[in-house]
Amino acid sequence: MTDTIGSGEVSLENIGGRQLRIARWRLDEPSDHPPILFFNGIGANIEAVSPLAEMLDDRGFIMFDMPGVGGSPEPLIPYNAFTMSWTAAKILDAFGITTVDVMGVSWGGAMAQHFALQHAARVRRVVLCATTAGMLMVPGNPAALTKMANPRRYIDPEFMNEHFQTLYGGIDPDGTKHQKDAHIGRLKPPTPRGYFYQLLAMLGWTSAPALPFLNKETLVMMGGDDQIVVPINGRILASLIPNAKLVEIPDGGHLFLLTHEDESLAEIRAFLDAPEGEALAAA
Repeated sequence: MTDTIGSGEVSLENIGGRQLRIARWRLDEPSDHPPILFFNGIGANIEAVSPLAEMLDDRGFIMFDMPGVGGSPEPLIPYNAFTMSWTAAKILDAFGITTVDVMGVSWGGAMAQHFALQHAARVRRVVLCATTAGMLMVPGNPAALTKMANPRRYIDPEFMNEHFQTLYGGIDPDGTKHQKDAHIGRLKPPTPRGYFYQLLAMLGWTSAPALPFLNKETLVMMGGDDQIVVPINGRILASLIPNAKLVEIPDGGHLFLLTHEDESLAEIRAFLDAPEGEALAAA
């Protein structure tokens, strides 16, 4: 059964033995650009990022709910970055996609790194937002990390509203109420097992030793006011990846793609649309 999110199609598909809820936009439309394969943040469902897919309207876009998140059934056994990268490649196969630009945010940024390393032949460019090299990360604000781990942020809109600034930073109290309310309204809580397995998947994981071998043009984007993934983590990533460009949104928080969407989108488009060999200069 196929459903819709905006202009996107959503369906539950059997991929590599897993039932996964997959959303895709414009895959059957002609484009001068490869589709974007997007990996979401921990516990975040497809709807949380659907506005980004709608705005990047000149190319395909595909993403999926992790097991136990959004509309994907609970996982029976744990998974890791390797198995989910393999699964993502199987999703691309199922929809006839050979090459992608891969993008990830926060937890999904780690997945994007792993996918680009594991399936390098299928990746053209990489966009990493508000993310780290894994276990070697510099920790964020303890107050934000404590609230981030509290499941109430998914199920209690009042809790989320009260602690939004601490959790995500970069909020203009007078200018982003609509965006904040809209984001809260799009969230659906993961199952406890789904959330735990996402945490478990990255336990002990780091990309740091492999990043010098990531020979893809890479845009690293960070929020200067990010309370969860502090900006120095982006500088670490950019220093380890040979062909990386670091862009910092000075007053952006962890959700700068939401709160600073015009600025973020301009940087992403400039990077992805640049001719071969010129992406780092354009970003």
